[in-house]
Amino acid sequence: MFRRKSPDQVVPEGSHGEGLKRSLSAFDLTMLGIGAIIGAGLFSSIKEMITGRVLADGSLFVGAGPGVILSFAITAMACGFAAFCYAEIASMYPVSGSAYSYSYVAFGEVIAWMIGWDLMVEYAIGNVYVAASWSDYFTNFLRGISNGAIHVPEWLGMDFQSATMKVKAATDMLAAGTASAADLASAKETLAAFADAPRIGHWVFSVDLPAALITLLLTVLLFVGVKESARLNTFMVILKVGLVVAFIAIGFGHIDTNNWTPLMPNGFTGVWHGAALGFFSYIGFDAVSTAGEEAKNPQRDLPRGMIWSLIICTVLYILTAAVLTGVVNWKQLEGNDPLAEAFEKIGMHGASTAMAFGAVIAMAAVLLVFQLGQTRIFYVMARDGLLPKVFSSVHPKYQTPHVNTWLVGIVVAILCSVLTPDQAIGLTNIGTLFAFVLVALGVIALRIREPHRPRPFKVPGYPVTPILAALACLALIFGLEASNWWRFVVWLGIGLVFYFFYGYRKSKLAS
Repeated sequence: MFRRKSPDQVVPEGSHGEGLKRSLSAFDLTMLGIGAIIGAGLFSSIKEMITGRVLADGSLFVGAGPGVILSFAITAMACGFAAFCYAEIASMYPVSGSAYSYSYVAFGEVIAWMIGWDLMVEYAIGNVYVAASWSDYFTNFLRGISNGAIHVPEWLGMDFQSATMKVKAATDMLAAGTASAADLASAKETLAAFADAPRIGHWVFSVDLPAALITLLLTVLLFVGVKESARLNTFMVILKVGLVVAFIAIGFGHIDTNNWTPLMPNGFTGVWHGAALGFFSYIGFDAVSTAGEEAKNPQRDLPRGMIWSLIICTVLYILTAAVLTGVVNWKQLEGNDPLAEAFEKIGMHGASTAMAFGAVIAMAAVLLVFQLGQTRIFYVMARDGLLPKVFSSVHPKYQTPHVNTWLVGIVVAILCSVLTPDQAIGLTNIGTLFAFVLVALGVIALRIREPHRPRPFKVPGYPVTPILAALACLALIFGLEASNWWRFVVWLGIGLVFYFFYGYRKSKLAS
């Protein structure tokens, strides 16, 4: 189980590319990183970081208030430590597969398998949350530019679990009849909105059609080629960064510093909860490492792409959080589109619509990069024999792993109508933090096992930095909801069953 790839087995695979086309520059990789980082975290989940939310068991996940600025800084520090660790190993082993490939060299096959299986949670399940957020913004944007003429029925824009819970709550409220007149009217509107939805018993057969369609559309793009995908991503990144900078510049003149007092209304607990929830906002810099075999000069450009994308996004996050909480009192944030809400507050309705459009573009870029990362991890795992060989096949014309590209796209499109956004984001956070911990420990393991191996990039402050990276990520894990733990453990258990029945025997290292 703990047989390891030797570095000499890993590097030649990456250097030859095995059919993947080396076409990405340091600029392309930085744009991929920014494209993956700035998305649903900034345009949607920042609201929950600020205000908190009620958990499934009725307890409160307290918000950070204006202290969300500190939450972003704390999470950036943890991710920064992890980024240094990724950069060192990526410069040593410029291959696709990210943490999976690195763990294969540092710890052995079973750990590598667990990380590869875990990364499915980060990229595929993470895309479910992003696609659901994209769907909400897209339907709201259509409604806004058409003055309500274009309306997507609720049961065609929501997963079936959320739809069922929403209908049940409305039905129970009407049956009790004790709510206020406004609440009873809202319950009737809900039932009317889902009146045409198909039913299977008490379940409402609701599908998130916009989320599924955008996922499949981007799958077609990834099938055609990585360079074409990178060009579209660069365009989307420039557009959304421009909108974020515009928000900061315009909102700066409308800041009321009284809104920043008190800075931490819920104490450090709120800041810590905000940092744990906001970790999703930073997921994406590691996606750069999944394109290691498609970079022109991976030893130099992979570290640059990861670190520069993280620095740029951290600055934008902190400035955006400061302006948002300065323009709008944190207690008054209500909708799921806080940046557009801030523009509404200062009377800039046209800018509000533009910000909604920016959110649509921003999250489309995240979907694109996450989908790219997942397919490349499947590609490397199949090449190693841990997954069926068909997943490592490369299209003769487009030079992309076409089979697993379509598989991932179709599965994510289906899951958009199965998982709730809360389930998706919780699993994504814990899965990614787990991968970051192992990469940080992998730096230490490889310094011991391969002390003379050339390292074009070295972690500054070794061994303190990788230890801090692991501890910081563990601290954020303990800030997550307990329900995410058992879902994650069950997922890893399923993966281990598959490994022992298939991967353990089919592995190329086994022969």
